[in-house]
Amino acid sequence: MFYYPKFYRCYFILIIGLAIASILFASCTPKPNSSPSQLVSQLAKIAVLKVGSRNTTTEDILKLIQKEIASTQGLDFQIITIADSVKINDALKSGEIDANFFQHEPFMKQAAKRLNADFVMLNRSYTTITGLYSKRLKIKSLNEIPIGATIAISNDDSNQDRALKFLKHIDLINLKEKPGEYYSVKDIIKHPKNLQIKELDNYAIVRALDDLDLAVTSASFLVQAKVSLNPIVLDEIGMANKNYAVGLATVQSKANDSNIQKLNQLVVDPKLKDYINNYFKGTIAPVF
Repeated sequence: MFYYPKFYRCYFILIIGLAIASILFASCTPKPNSSPSQLVSQLAKIAVLKVGSRNTTTEDILKLIQKEIASTQGLDFQIITIADSVKINDALKSGEIDANFFQHEPFMKQAAKRLNADFVMLNRSYTTITGLYSKRLKIKSLNEIPIGATIAISNDDSNQDRALKFLKHIDLINLKEKPGEYYSVKDIIKHPKNLQIKELDNYAIVRALDDLDLAVTSASFLVQAKVSLNPIVLDEIGMANKNYAVGLATVQSKANDSNIQKLNQLVVDPKLKDYINNYFKGTIAPVF
């Protein structure tokens, strides 16, 4: 057995370490003859876009884009599911995600105000079929609604405002004049049916249908809860308003990012329109 003095052993270990480091460095370093465009392409592959989704509808749409369309634009993105309407916008502001796809513009603006964030709405993709539903009452018209019926509406500012305007339009309530601000239940001044209004989270409304006479909700929430109901009446005015269409949201500083813009075009791709019409079967409708 050969014996090496301590000095030579240390020297030998140092040489081996340097050799390993050089190999690792070479494997992570672009080739010397790489063009600038190739370098940009390599970096783009490392930085995968992170897109937040809140529910199964938006997740299904993003998966379709991911599987069938994104490769045509050279786009790679990761779907991050955040099952909380507040936390998903918190994540957008903090940079945990680069964009999200679940909300309409009034809801986004409400979140931006709460967080003091510079959110922007890009392309709008689809609108939800929204209306007045009942699981407990077997009724088909507004005239059949009993006096004192319980009705659930959203508890967030933007969706509650929409629900109250809808109920006013179908003559179930009246509201005092309030220009430039969201309506709340405190603004109701007339109750022809003496409705008992319950303010609930959008997702909680569907879970509470057995305990309610009526609910203002969307067909997509019903489908996610595996509940099949026909609307007593649809919110046609709200559905025609593109401000209530679900779109791609991001922060101002990322709005012109090339990958964000690629995804922005894909949420209004013609292939997606066919998918929405065929797969969701009337629970949501494309707006492009």
